[in-house]
Amino acid sequence: MVKTILIVDDDPTQRRIMRGVCEKAGYPVLQADSGESALSLLQSQQGQDVGLMMLDLRMPGLGGMETLIRSKAFREDLPAIVLTAQGGIDTVVEAMQNGAADFFVKPASPERIIVSINNAFNLTTLKGEVSRLKRKQEGAMGFKDLVGNSPALSHVMKLGERAAVSNIPILITGESGTGKEMIARAIQGSSERAGRPFITVNCGAIPENLVESILFGHEKGSFTGANAKHIGKFQEADGGTIFLDEVGELPQDMQVKLLRVLQENEVDPIGSKRPVKVNVRVISATNLNLAEEVKAGRFREDLFYLLNVFPIEVPTLASRRDDIPALIDHFIARYNAEERRDVRGVRHEVLEILEAQAWPGNVRQLENTIFRAVVLAEGAYLAADDFPFLASEFSSAGIDAGPPVVGATNNESGLPSLSSVDSHEHDESVAIFDREGHLRSLQEIEKDLIELAIDTYEGKMSEVARRLGMGRSTLYRKLREHNLEIRRAS
Repeated sequence: MVKTILIVDDDPTQRRIMRGVCEKAGYPVLQADSGESALSLLQSQQGQDVGLMMLDLRMPGLGGMETLIRSKAFREDLPAIVLTAQGGIDTVVEAMQNGAADFFVKPASPERIIVSINNAFNLTTLKGEVSRLKRKQEGAMGFKDLVGNSPALSHVMKLGERAAVSNIPILITGESGTGKEMIARAIQGSSERAGRPFITVNCGAIPENLVESILFGHEKGSFTGANAKHIGKFQEADGGTIFLDEVGELPQDMQVKLLRVLQENEVDPIGSKRPVKVNVRVISATNLNLAEEVKAGRFREDLFYLLNVFPIEVPTLASRRDDIPALIDHFIARYNAEERRDVRGVRHEVLEILEAQAWPGNVRQLENTIFRAVVLAEGAYLAADDFPFLASEFSSAGIDAGPPVVGATNNESGLPSLSSVDSHEHDESVAIFDREGHLRSLQEIEKDLIELAIDTYEGKMSEVARRLGMGRSTLYRKLREHNLEIRRAS
């Protein structure tokens, strides 16, 4: 999702110049002519979409410096770029100390402005990613770190939140790539064990002759090559959580020993004279059907019942398609920051094809697909050419790499002018009454309103959906219901 930029300047000429630069670069714009109105806008519902503030330091009334300080009180993570007509070093230093991400002296070249904006957005994304990785390392990730709000994912989150309040054993099932470890980490981060060790063990990747040593540890000299004492994964996780990924791959003799650990809360390191008590919460995961594995004799029935006290099934990506746009936005922002790219989003007709894919590799496959597309993209928006493995799907849909246009274009830049919409410079309106003076049906009014919104925002479907207060998938469904044709530029 493209972030909105708030331009705060008492000079209307400067606001118009800055607005033109931002809109030409593809960024939606909001404007404020004073510090007071900027703070009021930021605290409104409309202000939630603001991702960057460009702030003039010298304004009558509430000055830019005080506006910056007050905005940080309730939007600490909002990056701000300060503008000044005089480049005094003391003023710049003070602004940076108060949280400004960058500054430039007016008038600045459009190139300098865009570089500053892109750097601020990338730095914010990178900070968010660093914060997420820090929470992951500290065992403090929560359900707020999960991307998406589809009914299928929301159901999983509710189950996870319930499970987090106890030490009940959890078995997370689902296909590879669905994010089972993320769910496990969110449960840990939402429980009383948050901040304590979270130890991950891929049971299918351990050589069979090393499983016991890695899980339960060994004493020095207990076998050939045991040159030092080794603490097993269960002891590493003491006080926290151990995540047994692909638990169905454990050899049968290790299943017996794992059963004893779960029953007695103690481990027997190889060569040790006495067992060691551990306080560990066990969360297991598998992409196998363990019930079928039990029937086939490959997995112990008693261990299955002990692990499967609280089952949680993670949905496939195909069953939570509503989350695909949010996941794509998340991955684009992440890899923009990591790879120093400037991809703004994905073209809406390309998004429709991405949403329709089966994604057998689930979220992991989608992430790697977007990673590749971001690295190789030549345009500001991911296009059909950036997804060569979907060439046949794009061809069948009649989609090429040309820029899509819905409705008419009213300005020379070919970009939506939010400020002109906000100032009511459009003459179009939607009729409420018919020629006989009767109210028109909601269906008719809705169709006209969608057409007007598409025309007003010049086919920028993300902005159309946001202004109409609906999701993009809902918008596309209504386009089909009303037989509204999407025309493309010739």
